[in-house]
Amino acid sequence: MLKIIIALDGEHFSEATLRMAKWLNNKDKILVTGIFLNPIDYREVIGFNDMGVTSPVFPVTVSVDEKITQLTMKKFEMYCIQNQLAYTIHKDTGLFAIDELLMETRFADCLLVSSELFYENIDKEQPNEYLRKVLHQSECPVMLVPEDYEEPKNIVISYDGKGSSVFALKQFAYLFPKCTNMGTKLFNVTEDKDKIMHQGLLQELAERHYKPFNVEQIPQKADIFQQWLNENHHYILITGAYSRGELSLLFKKSFITNIIKAQKVPIFVAHL
Repeated sequence: MLKIIIALDGEHFSEATLRMAKWLNNKDKILVTGIFLNPIDYREVIGFNDMGVTSPVFPVTVSVDEKITQLTMKKFEMYCIQNQLAYTIHKDTGLFAIDELLMETRFADCLLVSSELFYENIDKEQPNEYLRKVLHQSECPVMLVPEDYEEPKNIVISYDGKGSSVFALKQFAYLFPKCTNMGTKLFNVTEDKDKIMHQGLLQELAERHYKPFNVEQIPQKADIFQQWLNENHHYILITGAYSRGELSLLFKKSFITNIIKAQKVPIFVAHL
């Protein structure tokens, strides 16, 4: 049984992440852990005085509306009970919310998070700073879930020949083997549109896990792939794009960033 955590901050209750947990549970039983976070990460308001010692730039007080938090926790609990999901609840309302969530990911198989609602009170433009940090530093794979999505019926993998993209397709197969028989397309998005790097080795591996498995090629242009996803809502996307060492380069290319902004399909992200 996998341990799947769902991050909920403040009053942002994402039913979409719970629907995804239910879909995964129907494939194979999981434990769902609800992580209830402070509505702001106070690390952002800590500065340094003239002596180099940390001090708050304004009085730091945790102003969590306990009634709203309890209501959100109750909604989570009721959803799990009604849909026969095994669950636990963790209330991480310390000052440094993101650090606490990242610590939790060390002890989980996968994190589900809303690609729209996650700390939208800080910045509605996704991926915002908090979401980028989670994607970059999470110690388990992350599944980004739009609030209005179609239940996945097929899988699409973005492949650029790098280790992270292969790692991602392996991680999804290892975690969710009962989801890999829906039919899978692998899009080659390398600069050389006539060459799929290590194609023989790639197919030798992928065809052991994904059935049926088909390889297609598209030009190295994010907007073409994004347009395809916009027209094919019933897919779940697997990508290794948020590699730890390639974060700044990634955002310059804005490949996955634009797909997150489009908010059409769930995205499974795993990096080395």
